[in-house]
Amino acid sequence: MSVRSAYDPGVPCWVDLSTTDVAAAVGFYGELLGWRAEMAEDPAAGGYGQFYVGDKVVAGVGPLQNPGMPPVWNMYVSTDDAAAVADRVKNAGGTVFAEPFAVFEEGTMAVFQGPDGGFFCVWQPGNHHGAALVNEPGAYCWNELVSRDVEAATRFYAEVFGWRPHAQQMGEIAYTEWYNGENSIAGMMPMGEEYPPQVPSHWGTYFAVADLDATIAKAREKGATVLVDRMDAPPGAFGVLIDPQGAAFNVIQLRENS
Repeated sequence: MSVRSAYDPGVPCWVDLSTTDVAAAVGFYGELLGWRAEMAEDPAAGGYGQFYVGDKVVAGVGPLQNPGMPPVWNMYVSTDDAAAVADRVKNAGGTVFAEPFAVFEEGTMAVFQGPDGGFFCVWQPGNHHGAALVNEPGAYCWNELVSRDVEAATRFYAEVFGWRPHAQQMGEIAYTEWYNGENSIAGMMPMGEEYPPQVPSHWGTYFAVADLDATIAKAREKGATVLVDRMDAPPGAFGVLIDPQGAAFNVIQLRENS
């Protein structure tokens, strides 16, 4: 279902960009993915805004909160009890980077780090439930952990969210598809030798596009770095990009039956 008004606990529900230059990022993604940005007027919101496709909210954007951290797309998992997730994270060997805190009347969030080094967030909804549109051009459609310790990550996310791993071979890559109940909700792959040693485990976000080649060409024209120009996968052809401020993201042209 592409239009969403709620998410089950344990399902990724939201992504947002933390960046060094919000105005430049708004311009870049607006032209690349057709997004319209609405920035919060309340100074207490800290310069946060939301991206829309038509009248549907699809992602967020805001300035980096911790100086020295690189620009990054953040992944949020829906929960009905952020405090309970924080306890499970601690018990499973993870780190609580930010304890649960209220975001106005919108919901409650927390930030964690898995034992493999990957950061992620949880969202306990209030007025805001997450992305209102997914799996359509301009909206996010998949989240994937690239991990330096697949075994530790597999054990950790199973304990924290109850995710069930399904390992499979995709060419030369040992790929894990995670299920929340009967639904496939995220993926994981080991970090290969092509990654520099200083790059930590990290969650990546995929955005659906109508024309992959045109999107990559436009991204390059707008100052993005193209890491993977085009690669075929069962769900569709995809590319890996780094935006002009340094945040990595993926774009994919989904097959009709995906």
